[in-house]
Amino acid sequence: MFRYTLKRLAMMPLLLWGIVTIAFFLSHSISNNPLASIVGTRNLGNPEIVKAATEKWGLDKSLFHQYLVYVGNLLHGDMGTSFRTQEPVSHDLTSRLPATVELALFALLIGVLLGTLLGVLAARNNGRIIDGALRTFALVGSSLPVFWVALTFLFLFYATLGIAPGPGRLSPRVDPPAHVTGLYTLDSLLAGNGPLFMDALKHLIMPALVMSLPLLGTVIRMVRAQVLEEENSDYVRTARAKGMTASQVMNRHVVKNAITPVVTLVGISVGMLIMGAVLVETVFSWNGIGTYAVDSSRSLDFPAITGVCLVGGAIFLFSNLITDITYAVIDPRVRL
Repeated sequence: MFRYTLKRLAMMPLLLWGIVTIAFFLSHSISNNPLASIVGTRNLGNPEIVKAATEKWGLDKSLFHQYLVYVGNLLHGDMGTSFRTQEPVSHDLTSRLPATVELALFALLIGVLLGTLLGVLAARNNGRIIDGALRTFALVGSSLPVFWVALTFLFLFYATLGIAPGPGRLSPRVDPPAHVTGLYTLDSLLAGNGPLFMDALKHLIMPALVMSLPLLGTVIRMVRAQVLEEENSDYVRTARAKGMTASQVMNRHVVKNAITPVVTLVGISVGMLIMGAVLVETVFSWNGIGTYAVDSSRSLDFPAITGVCLVGGAIFLFSNLITDITYAVIDPRVRL
């Protein structure tokens, strides 16, 4: 495992370089002019301003020269400066990443814990009404478009019923907690501010629930299938023959082995949730990497687009590596 881990870590710089290269050339393949977002549409007719901006951002150089300059700066930890915000891309991403991480982790928690419980419940009631209802819910939850569910939830629970807060991470005129981790729920707890924690939690629940629905449906179906398969295994029949009750067999053996494949799904889902938060963050005005990516794409902010792809690629690679190691720890047979 140690040699395998070192090998995977050694491959990561090469993979990240490939991600950066593809993102750089794809973003620059669009024919629109990024100068409109740099100098503004009103100044596009001013040759002096256009020339100065073109030289400042290196847009007068060849594409390959721009690529070499970007990679050289990246090797020194410089991800460039955003055309739109005029701030270093690394600063923009660092300030927005905690919001997306908080949303993704809460969605992951809902999807895995609730999905496992409902999957076991469906398996233990195989063929009954509750099993059919849970399978239908899992199928519908995995199939519905996330943006449509987000808009529907906002209209129903916020605009119509008024039982959920509106978009944003906090209510209007509520100041965020002192920055420690950037996660409002955790920072408010660290500050001992109960009302602020509840406000942040209320704003977090609905977007996290919407974001967790595809994962929730997948976990329900996976756990249900695994539990039913494990219940027909030889070791389960042996345990029952020894006098163990159905609950003991289920809790000590079946569930433990049934949730092992969920570990792989969790690792894949971490990266997918963080980088797939674009639609949910846009609908709920969640100031994270998703909205940053959308705004950067609209304004052809090349450094920001490439930076988002780089961070997303790194998250995927590290989450998959941790998943593989965890899987091997949980199930020693994987190491063979």
